[in-house]
Amino acid sequence: MENPQVAIIIVNWNGWEDTIECLESLYRIDYPNYEIIIVDNHSHDDSVKKIKEYSEGKELTIIENEENCGFAEGNNIGIKYALKNFKPKYILLLNNDTVVDKNFLKELITAGEKNTHLGILGPKIYFYDKPEVIWSAGCKISWKFARGIQIGTGEVDKGQYNNPKEVEYVSGSAFLIKTNVIDDIGLMDKDYFLYFEESDWTLRANSAGYKSLYVPSAKIWHKVSKSGGGISKPIGLYYITRNRWIFMKKWAKKGDYAIFIIYQFLGALIFPIILSVYYKNFKLFSAYYKGLNKGINHKYHGRIL
Repeated sequence: MENPQVAIIIVNWNGWEDTIECLESLYRIDYPNYEIIIVDNHSHDDSVKKIKEYSEGKELTIIENEENCGFAEGNNIGIKYALKNFKPKYILLLNNDTVVDKNFLKELITAGEKNTHLGILGPKIYFYDKPEVIWSAGCKISWKFARGIQIGTGEVDKGQYNNPKEVEYVSGSAFLIKTNVIDDIGLMDKDYFLYFEESDWTLRANSAGYKSLYVPSAKIWHKVSKSGGGISKPIGLYYITRNRWIFMKKWAKKGDYAIFIIYQFLGALIFPIILSVYYKNFKLFSAYYKGLNKGINHKYHGRIL
């Protein structure tokens, strides 16, 4: 098999220690034809300095953004640079808080080259601190709750997810996409900023006739929500709450959207209170309602199916 070029895009925001650990694992992989691009989202720690010191003498491109552009646009900037300066057949979006197996990229590319109808591929992902416990064996969408569900999460790996499988989407923490798909559907929607952007991008690819494949022989380990913090941090909760509405307005069927609205308004009465008490952070309360307000009032001019 030929080894088509892969451009690996890693977005960093105040996370140089995780990024360097990720790079250390990448420099040990057995795939011979790749370029690494770090996109720094205007970090205010010493990220750029530390990464430059670490990478001296190594093949690495560092792009320094003048503002925090978010995960979606940060990756878009890296993708545009890669397409202009290299000739990749594949783009790999990789979270900086991951560590990769030495043959993960070879396994992904092998699967991609065998299946011309595939547009997007993703690995088996384990929890970093529980290296035998699965975090994601592909993903699916709970349409009534507007939640991305990681298949197999929390299960000890006993081989139960060892078969490649077409999935609704793959996690943005390790997201391999063919460049011809990007030519067809465009870049990620930067309006999402953080969360739901890979789900949206995958559905756009699906609409154009491409499939997504979970590849279990490719393995990585993920520290999970280190940058955004998920619902435990105000920034994560804000964007998750807001983007649920943006995503559902764009993609949901009418029946699912109606049920989603009912659940959202019922949950709005108690969910932010529970979160604030559980995480002992009352900034979550205001973050939730700000996200809810922005999401409800976001204007999407497309048609709900």
